[in-house]
Amino acid sequence: MTVHTDSEAEQVAAALAGAAGRHFARPATIERLKRESGGASRQTWSFDAVANGKRHGLILRRDPPTTAKAGAGASTALDRATEFRVLAAAHKGGVRAPLVLFELSPQDGLGEGFVMQRVEGTAIARKLLRDPPYEKARTKIAGQLGEILARIHAVDLADLPPLVHREAADHIAGMRRALDALSQPQPVFELALSWLDRRRPPPSAKPLLVHGDYRTGNYLADEGGVTAILDWEGAHLGDPVEDLGWLCVKSWRFGAVDKPAGGFGSREELWRAYERAGGAKVDPARAHWWEIFGTVRWGIICHQQAWRHLSGAVKSMELASIGRRAVETEVDLLQLLKEKE
Repeated sequence: MTVHTDSEAEQVAAALAGAAGRHFARPATIERLKRESGGASRQTWSFDAVANGKRHGLILRRDPPTTAKAGAGASTALDRATEFRVLAAAHKGGVRAPLVLFELSPQDGLGEGFVMQRVEGTAIARKLLRDPPYEKARTKIAGQLGEILARIHAVDLADLPPLVHREAADHIAGMRRALDALSQPQPVFELALSWLDRRRPPPSAKPLLVHGDYRTGNYLADEGGVTAILDWEGAHLGDPVEDLGWLCVKSWRFGAVDKPAGGFGSREELWRAYERAGGAKVDPARAHWWEIFGTVRWGIICHQQAWRHLSGAVKSMELASIGRRAVETEVDLLQLLKEKE
């Protein structure tokens, strides 16, 4: 659990009591409120709302007070109102996503945010990859992630709010702008972006909903496997293979480097499950391009997160510690580029 002040918790609890009371049309009391760990850019609070004698397990997702000073790259993330509507469309489309219930209003005094049903499971990678209770789940997760991703990419675009459309060329341009904003030269990332630019795939034939951060650490799982996909703030329209590549980035294997699909299986296992569930046939070369791009993207994000702390915009040891991961991605990139030459 992330540390928070008593005054902050009291403010959140009071606001949630009023918001939940409006939603349930009954006076509500808030119990078991706690700030969940993780979420360098968004706050997640777990709580129970007791209304009319019934207990409801809920989650608040909100912007922290410092979001306005987030720095480079923050503008690509969805606002909470748009994320709410994307989640609603995904749930309607049969995706294992939490059911969103209501949005905060200005009178609540907590800024932008929304409340959704709480889903059981853990997002902690080391538990899922190593602890005995998840032994059977480990044999299922790669396939389940492929099946769920096919459902995400099948979400009816008519149900979605307006979303930005980003293809390979747009992503490369965005990463170049992010590099230019950093105060120091980054030769490995410059090399990798040049490599990607020379080989970028053509735009997707039909832009689809892309989750944008589909990886281990951003879904919940229990002993039976994946229970819910989380963290939709990067959703956009684009090439669906982007999600497949991002999931296989080495950093998201959390030590299980021989199992590219999030630490749980092979790329081929992931692709077969995706295709069986209705996803388009995966072009391995296109998927590997997106995997290399994802490695570049994560490395630059690491630098951006550290910059937020070092610049004084947001004082956070969590952000500062993320910065050291950039070196790992540089090594990964040099190995990947050597393999592809």
